[in-house]
Parts: sequence; C-alpha cells; structure tokens
Amino acid sequence: MKRRYWVILTLIFLVWLDWYIRAPDSRSREMTDVIAAQGGKELKSYPYQFKVLKIAGDTAYLSTPRSFDVPAFKVLAVLYPDLDTKNPNNPAYIAAQEHLGRVQAEARTIVLAQPGIKDVKWELDRDWLVKHGIEVPAK
Repeated sequence: MKRRYWVILTLIFLVWLDWYIRAPDSRSREMTDVIAAQGGKELKSYPYQFKVLKIAGDTAYLSTPRSFDVPAFKVLAVLYPDLDTKNPNNPAYIAAQEHLGRVQAEARTIVLAQPGIKDVKWELDRDWLVKHGIEVPAK
C-alpha cells in the first residue's frame, strides 16, 4: 500500500514538473495575449494561433507550424483540409502559402513592437504538429 502511494505521488510530481517546464512564463503569456488583441482580422481568424513560447533577454521565441524540416504542404493540408497540396503550382496553394507568410509576419511585427523585445526567433511547434498527425524530425 505504501509503495503504491509513493508511485502515485511520484507520477503526480512528474506531471507537474513537465507542466512547469513547458508552461510559458507570465511575460510570454502576456505577449501571446497581445498578439491576439492587436492582431488584424486575418491573424485572429487564422487556423493556427501563434504564441510566444519564451523570452530570453530581448529575444522572443514565437511558435510556428512550419520550418525547413516540415514542408509547407504538410502544414497547409492540416490548416486547409480541402486544399490540393499535391500541386505546388495551384494558385490556391500559392495563396495559402502567402497567407501563412502574412500572418506569421504580422505576429512577428506585433511582438517586435513590445517594450524590451529587439529580436524574434521562430521555434517549431512540435506539439501542435504531432497533435495533427505530422511527423516531426528529431531535434
């Protein structure tokens, strides 16, 4: 009985520790709220919500669903399920890529306008990708 108690207590502690390590600090949460509040109609209605993951010094780390490791067609297929992502010359596909670029740039601009922030770095949102069935290469 005592052993089971310690196992449960240890599991609870590990879950809390994982949450604590992954949870953004209050300033990051505030910046994420600023993106939501100051973003235009395009950014607010975009199917992926950009968020500030952390702030280190004067650099904010923003989440992004794509990078060189995760091709745009995979992300766009999730964001726009009806989009033909197999044809990179499809005008709708090109428009969706440009739309992603615009909203990503808008999120970046909003964060850069905040006091104390001089740089933005993008960090792949691995949790979002995995949650949506996109294979993510190891770090």
